[in-house]
Amino acid sequence: MSLPNCPKCNSEYVYKDGNLLMCPECAYEFSADELNEQEELVKDANGNILADGDTVTVTKDLKIKGTSFVVKVGTKVKNIRLSDGDHNIDCKIPGHGAMKLKSEFVKKV
Repeated sequence: MSLPNCPKCNSEYVYKDGNLLMCPECAYEFSADELNEQEELVKDANGNILADGDTVTVTKDLKIKGTSFVVKVGTKVKNIRLSDGDHNIDCKIPGHGAMKLKSEFVKKV
């Protein structure tokens, strides 16, 4: 069984001590359950945690696949829904309709 890298310093020398995982380089202690919870969180471009119903702003011009349209920087998107997958935000963008966005291209308002 391979152990995950340290979430704080990304060290590969993590070892198991009872129920906890320990990092010898930064002395960080964490559990495998805690690590799974952190992976499930969806964060925006600034590292803020996103939740269903949040309002976000687009931080980069995004080309819409299959069309010549572009979602411009600064477009405000209200009432987002989080989903699984690479494009982890479902939303309706004014003037463009329903879309999926990546959380790395939005920031929380």
